[in-house]
Amino acid sequence: MINNKKVVVVLPAYNAAKTLKITIDAIPKDFVDDIILVDDASKDNTVEVAKQLGLKVFVHPKNRGYGGNQKTCYREALKLGADIAIMVHPDFQYDPVYIPQMLEPMVNGGADAVIGSRMVFPKNALAGGMPYWKFAANIFLTKLENFVLGYRLSEYHSGFRAYNKKVMQLPLDLNSDDFVFDTEIIVQMRLADLKIKEIPIKTKYFPEASQISFRRSVKYGFAILGVLLRYSLFKLGLKNYDQFSKVSRIS
Repeated sequence: MINNKKVVVVLPAYNAAKTLKITIDAIPKDFVDDIILVDDASKDNTVEVAKQLGLKVFVHPKNRGYGGNQKTCYREALKLGADIAIMVHPDFQYDPVYIPQMLEPMVNGGADAVIGSRMVFPKNALAGGMPYWKFAANIFLTKLENFVLGYRLSEYHSGFRAYNKKVMQLPLDLNSDDFVFDTEIIVQMRLADLKIKEIPIKTKYFPEASQISFRRSVKYGFAILGVLLRYSLFKLGLKNYDQFSKVSRIS
């Protein structure tokens, strides 16, 4: 435990057998109390590798999607008594070596969530192999999201995140099962008046690292615009959405 807070690493996995071991080996174990993996109906032997590595494994019989996987991750982390959950992608695109830096603002600085941002120093994202079209879209969407939500984040689209119990207890099951879940949870944090901090990280793109296609990325971009529209209509009192109205403001 860190400052009497139980830290659980959650790994939302899909076809991660080739990169799982190097990801687990890179996790600084002195800062982590438990590691769980949720397998989203992988077609490879991710589950077998995870069990060989001694992880707590939960398996979806059918593929539920990236957001659906995270819902199970945080539900099971809470059952284990987690005060903080750190999401680590098992494809090793995000290096777990940054876990101590992610924890510091949460245990000492009052942050409810910490995002490992590739865009604090944008050149690092390009140096790590981020496609330029994805780099440009990241900047555009982040500026728009900051404008609508009133945050000053350098990026909304990193999958390397740490959440405390307050965040995990938000009505996450009302969010999407797809990639836009990551944006919806930030909107819910805004409504609950929770604090988000960022740390700069480097990332790496390589053949074994999972990436969504250009077509899926376009779909993802429009889904983000849809979330921002719903949030705006909700804040103006023009429409009601359960995923927003059921969020309680947390002091």
